[in-house]
Amino acid sequence: MKEEQVFIENLIKPLTKDKAFNELVTMYKERLYWHIRKIVLNHDDTDDVLQNTFIKVYRNLESFKGDSKLYTWMYRIATNEALTFIKKKSKRMQISPGELQTRAIENLKTDVYFEGDTIQLLLQQAIATLPEKQKLVFNMKYFESHTFEELSEILQTSVGGLKSSYHIAAKKVTEYLKSNETF
Repeated sequence: MKEEQVFIENLIKPLTKDKAFNELVTMYKERLYWHIRKIVLNHDDTDDVLQNTFIKVYRNLESFKGDSKLYTWMYRIATNEALTFIKKKSKRMQISPGELQTRAIENLKTDVYFEGDTIQLLLQQAIATLPEKQKLVFNMKYFESHTFEELSEILQTSVGGLKSSYHIAAKKVTEYLKSNETF
């Protein structure tokens, strides 16, 4: 904990801010990339959201209170940026966020950055059918192995509510996969 406090102080001090921020980007860019990618599904969009996330982190470092871990705070920013991006993009395209997600799933088939097979594509289709909160909770728990306590901090929701959302989402995904079995 003391190490993180020193690191945070270095992120705020004008003389060490840029160097410490470069370290921060190096430490978290891959994890945040994959977190955002699970939400927006498209590589180029993910890069845009990731860049916006780090800009927002950089600009708001002084307002970080230390109530949570730095990483949790950044995940919260990344999550909000990704959700905002989806809303803005769907509004710009004049389609629902759900339709945008459906199109993104279809585009995964030709996305050179998607390394999944038919089963993984089917899993992404199943996840896309979930309501936004269940989708977030499922992705963060299933793919990123966050604890419910970490999710509670990141999403600012009760552990009990998150457990319920995850179990309902897992059940829906399982049902979708069973009803669309092609193997």
